[in-house]
Amino acid sequence: MTDAKDVNRGVAAMELGGARGRSGTADAKTAGGNAEQHAENFFEFRDVSKAFDDHAVLKDVTFSVKRGETCVIMGRSGVGKSVSLKHIMGFMKADSGRILVDGEDVTDFSEQQFEEVRRKVTMVFQSGALFDSLTVAENIAFPLEKQPGLEDEDIDAYVAKLAKMLEVEEVLDRLPGELSTGMRRAVAMARAFAQNPDAILFDEPTTMVDPIMAAHVGDLIVKLKKQFKKTSIVVTHDTHLGRKLADRVIFLVEGRVAFFGTWQELENSEDPFLRNFLAQDELIPALDATA
Repeated sequence: MTDAKDVNRGVAAMELGGARGRSGTADAKTAGGNAEQHAENFFEFRDVSKAFDDHAVLKDVTFSVKRGETCVIMGRSGVGKSVSLKHIMGFMKADSGRILVDGEDVTDFSEQQFEEVRRKVTMVFQSGALFDSLTVAENIAFPLEKQPGLEDEDIDAYVAKLAKMLEVEEVLDRLPGELSTGMRRAVAMARAFAQNPDAILFDEPTTMVDPIMAAHVGDLIVKLKKQFKKTSIVVTHDTHLGRKLADRVIFLVEGRVAFFGTWQELENSEDPFLRNFLAQDELIPALDATA
């Protein structure tokens, strides 16, 4: 029978060693001191363009996200924010330009090669993308199943820890269809972190929820940022969320990078469009779910 100390060791191993596991190739690269594995920038876009038919969505987009940094991509609907994330995950191919993940050029990767990228970069979708037939606990545990060296007690303990952190411990036995949109987002975040990725992408995490839940979801992401210090990109049009999270901001206008810098620099910008965008969004009061 596994005692509490064994469970604690299992949880610690998942947090430090990675629930997703590591290939022999990755171990060899690390042992050999491969410089690309320790690139300063975890994500890089270099003059990336993408069009659908005659409609250009991304136009020579260039930006970088440093390791351990939270970068927020902002802009109006349809300017290519979510499209950028789909390029990182390999769901779309750029028409031109280069995309680097963890120091490696993934632009021309095959679907099989992207499977390895998706082990170290995971994405929280707007829909949550949960398994409808699995309970909340089973959804969170899914990335941990069949991982070598993990006992059922280890998995249960880690699921319980993530559920408590994301404040969904009271709904572990429910199905996703029984939850609100905000709760499903929280469960999706727990499942994403259960994979223990090196980086995580959030696609409009506060969309389609009420203002109080939006503030709560934002506070949960802040909690995860402080706890895990993962490299992350957050796509949003919510300036209140952006202000909470951003180490740096990318602002897209008509498919181009109109601004790339800190939040303070964004607020000090003299650009009329940016000033108007911030002013319009400030008409919506910020809510603090912890107040």
